[in-house]
Amino acid sequence: MLFDPARHESLQAIPWDEDRVRACIGQIVDDAESRFTPQDWWPPHPRDVNLGEDANQPATPLYYGACGVVWALHYLQDVGAARLKRNYRESALLADLLARNNAWLGDDAAEQAGSFMMGELPIGLLEHSARPQPTTADRLAELISRNLAHPARELMWGSPGTLLAALFLHQRTGETRWAELFRTTAAMLWSQLLWSEEFGCHYWTQDLYGDRSTYIDAIHGFVATAVPLIHARNLLAEADWAAWQACIENTVLRTVTWEGAQANWRARLAPPPTKPLLMQYCHGAPGFVICLADMPGYALNNVLIAAGEAIWAAGPLNKGSNLCHGTGGNGYAFLKLYQRTGDSLWLQRAQSFAMHGIAQTEADAMQYGQMRYSLWTGDPGFAIYLWDCLRGRADFPTLDVFYGATDS
Repeated sequence: MLFDPARHESLQAIPWDEDRVRACIGQIVDDAESRFTPQDWWPPHPRDVNLGEDANQPATPLYYGACGVVWALHYLQDVGAARLKRNYRESALLADLLARNNAWLGDDAAEQAGSFMMGELPIGLLEHSARPQPTTADRLAELISRNLAHPARELMWGSPGTLLAALFLHQRTGETRWAELFRTTAAMLWSQLLWSEEFGCHYWTQDLYGDRSTYIDAIHGFVATAVPLIHARNLLAEADWAAWQACIENTVLRTVTWEGAQANWRARLAPPPTKPLLMQYCHGAPGFVICLADMPGYALNNVLIAAGEAIWAAGPLNKGSNLCHGTGGNGYAFLKLYQRTGDSLWLQRAQSFAMHGIAQTEADAMQYGQMRYSLWTGDPGFAIYLWDCLRGRADFPTLDVFYGATDS
């Protein structure tokens, strides 16, 4: 089976309501502002507290902590979806955030500083967006360079994440050094590709969390690297991009699982034999569609549409409305297909998931007595999805866009 029914729930038949969508965005933003304090940032959500962590200690990273909430709030303001009551990118606040994040990383802080999702890098990008000083830019260049040989080779910790950072900085400034860092990182990743005789495709290994893996998915794996390469293909030599495109398309087509007219992907190149297929951004078809829908040409058209049909058949996820493993992330796949095909059916499906996600957000807030202050796993990320459903766009947060004022 292409998905695990136990992880999904029936779609609530709630009509699309722009007023309710705008009200939900406003509620998420207003609540986040009301719960912020410089001493404690935002209270952690029980679902975001990992085993062994202090349930009272605020999370800090871009992925599921204060850095991501700051990014989301200012992005929503930059694109016209909200008006903030204060500036969360003040130098003193970001310096405090960096110190807290380094303390959270502990002995690994220096080694993992270049992590796009967990390290110093996104905090530096926030500082650069507010105050583009030469010293900040130099530090960002240093972090990108130092992450070139990171053994994770994935979006969260490794050089694919710093590849994204170089792209965003080049888009923002047009400076040559970011293009050069992008090309250097891409060349390093190309040199690290391995070939599977069994599957007839390229892949990377990831030294991650004490294990060596062969992830091919959209958070820890191969396909996440497609996003910056596709978006910055104009920075690559024509022959280099042609090689990358052929490599990506071949691996995607060689690893897909078909059931009739529907498709999904396993999380790893060679998964455990009893591991069920997942259907969420981080592992499964939604992430593949989101990462690949901007690929030029037609080689992936059929498989991306088949993946969209599988996502719709599976229905909303029961882990809430979030982007990484929730209804909002799966809904972004429909927005991507609408953007790629122009077929309004995909926009309607995205909007149906949006209304279901609003109901999930409201129910979760009632259950836990608070909202979930996180970009990738919580409500601010979902608010951005709602905004994109209103305008029929598919700008996945911190994957397709970072500097909202520029990209809007």
